[in-house]
Amino acid sequence: MYRLSDLNQSPLPKLIEHHFTKKDWEEKRSKIKQIWTSYLGRLTIPSGKIGYETIKISEKQGYIEQLLRYHTIDGDAVTALLLLPQNGVQTAPAVLALHSTDEKGKNDIATEYGRENRQYALELVKRGFIVLAPDTITAGERLEKGARPYHTKSFYEKNPDRTAVGKMVSDHMHGISLLQQLSRNQSKRVGVIGHSLGGYNACFLAGLDDRISCVVSSCGFATFKADLEIHRWGQREWFSHIPRLSEDINKGFVPFEFHEIASLVAPIPFFNWMSFNDPIFPHYEPAMEGMKQINDLYEWLGASDQFIHLCGNGGHDFPASIRRLAYEFLEKHLNANN
Repeated sequence: MYRLSDLNQSPLPKLIEHHFTKKDWEEKRSKIKQIWTSYLGRLTIPSGKIGYETIKISEKQGYIEQLLRYHTIDGDAVTALLLLPQNGVQTAPAVLALHSTDEKGKNDIATEYGRENRQYALELVKRGFIVLAPDTITAGERLEKGARPYHTKSFYEKNPDRTAVGKMVSDHMHGISLLQQLSRNQSKRVGVIGHSLGGYNACFLAGLDDRISCVVSSCGFATFKADLEIHRWGQREWFSHIPRLSEDINKGFVPFEFHEIASLVAPIPFFNWMSFNDPIFPHYEPAMEGMKQINDLYEWLGASDQFIHLCGNGGHDFPASIRRLAYEFLEKHLNANN
C-alpha cells in the first residue's frame, strides 16, 4: 500500500533498484501482477475455440467488413467488426482495436461514421492489417435497452464479484483468441491498439496476455499521483472501473501505482502517446515521471528499441502524425515476426 499523501509529495516508487538482478525483477513483476489481478476481480480466460456468428458481410473499397457476434465463457456475447484486407489475408498481421468512451463503440473506430482522429481500425485495414474491433460492455450494440452508455450499475448488480476492467480484459482475451482462430496467425503476430479507454485497456490486456506482441496506447496512461479526480479508477456515479479502490482511497491509500501496471507490458514493443494539455488526464508531470521509469526498465532489460514514448500538445486526441508513427511501429514489430 502507498499513502496517497506520500505519493503526491515524493517521486514515484522505483520499478528497479540499484542492486536488482533479473530474478529480482521477475519476483517483483510477479508480485505486481498478483496485486493487480486481485483488484481486477474474477477474470474469465478463454480456452479452446471461440464460438461466433457472422451477422453481415459488406464489401467495401479495398477491404471486407464482417459484423460478428462471438461468445464468451461468461455466457454473453461480444459484437465486433472484423475488417479484412481484400488481398493477402493469410499473411497479414492481426490487430485488436479498442475504442474510447464513445457510445458508438466499435463504429467510432472501424467505420466511416467515426469521429475525426478515431478511425484507426479502418485506417489499419487499409494498410493491410486484419483488424478486430469489439464493443465493450455498456457501449455500441452491447448497451442494454434503456441504459445509458458507460453506466455500470447494472453490470455490478449482476456481477458483484467482478470489475468492469476485469470483464473488459476478459472479453478482449476472447477477442485475441478469435483473431488467431480467424486469421490463422501465429501468436507472435497479434498487436493491440487503443485511445483513451481503449488505450489503457490495451496496456492492461498486454500486461496479462502473453499472446500479444505489440501494444499502442494513445492518451491512456495516468497516475494516482497528483490526480485531482481521486475516484477516477474507483466507485463513481457512471463508469466504475474498480470499485474496491475507493475503499482504499477513502482511507488515504492506494495498492499500486499505474507505472507498475504498465511495467507488466515489458519487454514487448510498446508505443505510448500522451499530451501536455490533455483535459481528461491533465496531471502530465507524474505521467512523464512514470514513463521515464518504463523507459529505464526497457533499457535495463536490454530492449530500449522496443519502447517509444511521445508527448506533445494534441489535447485528448490521437493526431494523424502520431497515428502514422504508431502504424509504422506496428508494421515494424508485427511484420518482423512473419
